Amino acid sequence: MMFQLDLKSRKSIYEQVIDNLKELIMTETLAAGDKLPSVRELSKQITVNPNTVQKAYRMLEEEGLIASHSGAKSYMVLPEETIRRVRAELLEGDARTIVSAMKQMGLSKAEALALLETYWD
Repeated sequence: MMFQLDLKSRKSIYEQVIDNLKELIMTETLAAGDKLPSVRELSKQITVNPNTVQKAYRMLEEEGLIASHSGAKSYMVLPEETIRRVRAELLEGDARTIVSAMKQMGLSKAEALALLETYWD
C-alpha cells in the first residue's frame, strides 16, 4: 500500500491518510472485505504517530468505509452508495483545483472546456 504524505501541506496528516485510503478505494487497489494494516503497522510503515492513524481509521469508520472490531484488524466496507459519494468528493476537490488554476492562468471558460476536450479524447 503506497501512501503519499506531504509534510508541508495545510492538510493534517490524518486527513492525508484518509485521502490516501480513499484514493486506493477509487483505484480499486482496496476492495470490500480487504483487511487494512493494523494501526501500529501502518503508523510504522508511513512513519507517523499511531494516534494519527487511529484518528484516520476512526473517521473512516464514521463515514462507513471501514469496520473495526476490538482486537482484530480493520477491513473495508464499501457499499456502492458510499463509493459514489467518495468518488464525487474526490473529483469535486480535483475539479476545483483545476478550475482555479485555469482561471489564474487567464483561460476563459470556452478555452478551458476546449482544453479538457483535447485531453478527454
